[in-house]
Amino acid sequence: MTSRERLLCVLNGGIPDMVPVSPFIQEEYLSYYFNKKNTDRLYDAIALRKELDFDLVTRQYVNEIPYFLQRSFLNWEVDRKVEVVNGNYIRTMTVKTPERELKQVEAAPYNDKILDGIHFSTLEYLVKDYEDFQALKKYCPKRERRDIDHILEWGRTARKEIGGLGITCPWAMGGVYNLASTYINIQDMLVDALTEEDYYGEYMSFFAELVVSDHEIFVESEYDCVGIQGNIANGGMMGSEYFEEHVLPYERKAIDVLRAGKKPIIYHNCGKATSLYPAYKKLGITVWETIAEDPQGDNILAEAKAYFGDELILFGNFDQVHFLKEATPEEVEKRAYELMQTGKEGGHYIFACSDYLETGTPLENVKAMLRGARAASRY
Repeated sequence: MTSRERLLCVLNGGIPDMVPVSPFIQEEYLSYYFNKKNTDRLYDAIALRKELDFDLVTRQYVNEIPYFLQRSFLNWEVDRKVEVVNGNYIRTMTVKTPERELKQVEAAPYNDKILDGIHFSTLEYLVKDYEDFQALKKYCPKRERRDIDHILEWGRTARKEIGGLGITCPWAMGGVYNLASTYINIQDMLVDALTEEDYYGEYMSFFAELVVSDHEIFVESEYDCVGIQGNIANGGMMGSEYFEEHVLPYERKAIDVLRAGKKPIIYHNCGKATSLYPAYKKLGITVWETIAEDPQGDNILAEAKAYFGDELILFGNFDQVHFLKEATPEEVEKRAYELMQTGKEGGHYIFACSDYLETGTPLENVKAMLRGARAASRY
């Protein structure tokens, strides 16, 4: 089987010739490996795959900044700027509406070697109160045809470029809860669900509709599957009952669009999730990644396999935070071999790390991980 055939076989519920081995690749490692400031999640990931020989799942951001903050529309004037202040990148997005000005301010440590893939923290949220949300809801523009064409064109390009080397799995606009928490303080959201139920329901429904409209386009695209970020509503933040009542209905509304369009879904939570296992069975997703163990999460691969069986495909588990960077190549190879033995039992598994490969990860250890996993991967 080619890498593409192998991965699609798993996504369709089958047993391939061997378990796909697909490390999570994005800007951090691409920039480190190729020693360049600006990287591309499609083209550079393909180049890395050709050098290291693994089953590639691309993770493009088709629109890292949502269309409604990329440019101005009628009654929606957008100003965006990035500057370096006191050793930090400061990213400011200001939106002027006829009734109210909205502002989002984000910051990250300055690094003159890396610009792509930087993780910003929010200092000021776009929606700070009920009046801000009403302005957002009233004036947030609809997509234009060029926004739709942009997604469709990149889908065709990605499918053509990757060929048999793997599959395309872009990030859509985001999980509904993740998207809402980008523009509303998560602490407010957690309380609003219990004390301001009508307001919470209003803004969650608004963001759900944004994601639904996004998913409708991805269904029509040539992308093989769609990635959904679900890491904010994690098991360290909330329990299963809270998730099922206050998160699941909105996530499911957006996920059902992809299900109806027969587009496989990779749902990403790279943190704690054990308490959410019952809820994850109800989400309607195809794949859950990354079954992160300590120190990132609280998941154990063998237990997750036993719990989900053939109801869910599992993707991940190798510790890239410490072990992959600090252990010897021999230790890494042995650990990868053992995890693969656990993961491949009964199928429905793709080998990967507990999140993206990090800067500073020794190349010999990455090769050892791939070698160990491959040695135990054949059915």
